[in-house]
Amino acid sequence: AEKKAEYIREYLPADANSLLAISPKLFSSQNTVNVLITSKQPRPQFYSIDEATVLANSGLKRIDWASNDDGVEPDVVIAAAGTEPNMESLAAINLLHDAFPDLKIRFINVVDLLKLRSPEIDPRGLSDAEFNSYFTTDKPILFAYHGFEGLIRDIFFTRPNRNVLIHGYREEGDITTPFDMRVLNELDRYHLAKDVIQHVPAYAEKAAAFVQKMDDTLQYHHDFIRANGDDIPEVQEWTWKPIK
Repeated sequence: AEKKAEYIREYLPADANSLLAISPKLFSSQNTVNVLITSKQPRPQFYSIDEATVLANSGLKRIDWASNDDGVEPDVVIAAAGTEPNMESLAAINLLHDAFPDLKIRFINVVDLLKLRSPEIDPRGLSDAEFNSYFTTDKPILFAYHGFEGLIRDIFFTRPNRNVLIHGYREEGDITTPFDMRVLNELDRYHLAKDVIQHVPAYAEKAAAFVQKMDDTLQYHHDFIRANGDDIPEVQEWTWKPIK
């Protein structure tokens, strides 16, 4: 991302359909270095081939079935780039919607990360008007991304809305379970959900009990993996629950 914009692309497909949809663009491009970051493990399929095609062509998309801000301003924007960030963000949305059904959430999946940069830096970048249509000009944004957080911070620095909470790779690791690696870097659903609700002003008074519940669940996770050597059932058995 620090190299010249015309030569570098970074793609983070969230599932198999997204990977299939973006692959022709990578394999047919010339004079560019295409960085493709995807999972080597079996992962859930979230996006239809039609959705994946839009993601591949546009670089990002508001995911209708994971958003409930239809026709109104969202209270918060949640964005994710990458396989695990996508899954953990969707799981966080389920947690938030169960606890706060009136909370208006807009979910953005990002495949072409560098397209978020300003056109002054990258000619493929979104204009401010396009960027604001996704991320608003003033609502809190939670951005989940399994790379270094500084890149996302740089992207938002030149944008009107810099009210962004970034959860990325924080160089924390251990010999542990897959989900615990996310917990160590605070890229798990429980850290994401509590960070969101703590930054939506209208829910300040209601947030404390929810945050405590998330902290209790993290403690339960901590104890469970040490006793059982595996992730908690709530994580292993999770599937998306429709919010509308």
